[in-house]
Amino acid sequence: MKRLIKYILNTIPRPMLQRMAGWAVPLLGLLYVGRGKECPVCGCRRRKFLPYGYVVQRENALCPNCLALERHRLLWLWLIRESDLGRGAIALPRMLHIAPEVALMRRLRKMYNATPERYVTADLESPLADMHFDIQHIPLEDESFDAVIANHILEHVEDDRLAMRELCRIMRRGGWGVILSPIDEGRESTFEDDSITDEQERTRVFGQYDHRRIYGRDYADRLREAGFEVYVIDYKDSFNHREQELYALPDEKLYVVRKP
Repeated sequence: MKRLIKYILNTIPRPMLQRMAGWAVPLLGLLYVGRGKECPVCGCRRRKFLPYGYVVQRENALCPNCLALERHRLLWLWLIRESDLGRGAIALPRMLHIAPEVALMRRLRKMYNATPERYVTADLESPLADMHFDIQHIPLEDESFDAVIANHILEHVEDDRLAMRELCRIMRRGGWGVILSPIDEGRESTFEDDSITDEQERTRVFGQYDHRRIYGRDYADRLREAGFEVYVIDYKDSFNHREQELYALPDEKLYVVRKP
């Protein structure tokens, strides 16, 4: 199974994967019927989750029902427990969701069912998104959104600092967001090398063929330079060991931003 999933991830173009995943992954999930793990995004119970990863296959990563990965499960728990999405706000925030993850997008669309115009999805090429644009040049007005979700996208773009400034520009003052990227906590500073163009070599160096950098501990500083206040949260630690195992939560921090 690990070899099959790794082969699929590294050979099938992403837009095609996005179209196929909705029916193909649940079929694979039938092999994992049981109750050892629970997805907090969709409530699915399985003996374990599917492995996932472009280079190293992570165990208990992908929910076979809604396609949520570890970081999606952690983020969803934060959204419904800590943000104004789940705290009974009078009006849901006008939200821009960049590179929308299928699992989160489905739940958020239901949440915004009565006011669909307040939830906008965008991507460079995904057929699932409402809008299509380059995050380095967002064709939206200043301060036009209350909240922004943009996860695992900045490591792909040529000028991540420009993209961060664009995200800050379109967020209203007092607005909030979650902007996540893969972080190597062992690195003091971000590593970039645009001279590496071979896809196999980029996969070896950066962990994925279309990544352009490996962020280090200076990631939060880059967000601050763009104009954000940044809150680095070890949200996994708010759950007991049984819950961490049940939901298969990652050892990753949440980077929550606010525009002052």
